[in-house]
Amino acid sequence: MKQPGMTQGHDELDHRFLQRAIGLAHIQALAGKGGPFGAVIVREGRIIAEGCNEVTSTNDPTAHAEVVAIRQACQAVGHFALTGATIYSSCEPCPMCLAAIYWARLDRLVFANTRLEAAAIGFDDALIYSQVPKAIGERSLPTLHLPLPEGAAAFAAWAAKVDKVAY
Repeated sequence: MKQPGMTQGHDELDHRFLQRAIGLAHIQALAGKGGPFGAVIVREGRIIAEGCNEVTSTNDPTAHAEVVAIRQACQAVGHFALTGATIYSSCEPCPMCLAAIYWARLDRLVFANTRLEAAAIGFDDALIYSQVPKAIGERSLPTLHLPLPEGAAAFAAWAAKVDKVAY
């Protein structure tokens, strides 16, 4: 059954590249270097980057497969935007990875396992998904907004900069 907002239709390339992402996840799961997640970024029918979950092997909580692949792809193409590319992920991306996919300007996302299936094996993002729409004071993470003049000055300097690279 199609979920709301989901696109239908795939081709042989989608199947092949998603199988590669799943294969990376399987290898990573057996190697014990991180969670069972893999991602592949493809542009013009060619893989430009791959990533596996490296959270436990690098002690980096942001080293999810999608983020690792995005970092590698941006280095490979020499740009922070990955327009024209598709990311294939072995699992529905967590909120951090989904945000990174949007920031990287990827054109498409194709994934295999759902976040509910991930939760069933111990990778539950429900807390994060529930916290994002809440007002800052209602979130479980104690947060202090402390506006300083230096913060405003840094923003003003950026706004006035004529040679900035907008993103």
